[in-house]
Amino acid sequence: MPKQYFTHVETWVFDLDNTLYPPRARLFDQIEVRMTQFVMDALKVGRAEADRLRKQYWAEHGTTLAGLMRVHGVDPGPYLTHVHDISLDHLEADADLNSHIRSLPGRKIVYTNGTAPYAQKVVEKRGLGGAFDAIYGVEHAGFHPKPDRAAFDAVFALDGVMTEKAAMFEDDPRNLTEPHAMGMRTVHVAEAPHVADHIHHHTDDLTGFLARLI
Repeated sequence: MPKQYFTHVETWVFDLDNTLYPPRARLFDQIEVRMTQFVMDALKVGRAEADRLRKQYWAEHGTTLAGLMRVHGVDPGPYLTHVHDISLDHLEADADLNSHIRSLPGRKIVYTNGTAPYAQKVVEKRGLGGAFDAIYGVEHAGFHPKPDRAAFDAVFALDGVMTEKAAMFEDDPRNLTEPHAMGMRTVHVAEAPHVADHIHHHTDDLTGFLARLI
């Protein structure tokens, strides 16, 4: 049982997309479409080239936005507003997840590569309003994205996270590398496990996993 590995945890850090809601909601499919359209408009390229650049920048820079900023000097504000203007109709409230998060001892925060206002909307739609002590977006990290160490340092300093007494829940394995190096307990939330030294636990059911910790 995993509970024994979390008795020291005082701060619980949750990613947002595909972590606090299941991938079947397909919100990120909508975001990717809007990312591609933004790249097409901003760089005056066709859809195929925009898709290629979107994926390349994600792989090389952590996020598409980071690549656009570093390579093309794109203003993050309009980009973030555009890509997060999506429908949340497919999200369902999860009362059990709300209850389990609230029951965790200590501080609970959301940290996403999206924006805090977008994250707040998703949290509310999932029925998780009031379950978290704070919500942080990429803007709180100076637009440095996970998996950059600078991003984690900025957000954790802002919140006062003691990383050796914290746990991180995240769907992207890359984004658990630095938390592990910082002494955090790491949980990969995804349908398929990813075996790596920097991942302590895997679950395809966050609600069920948290139920075993309280």
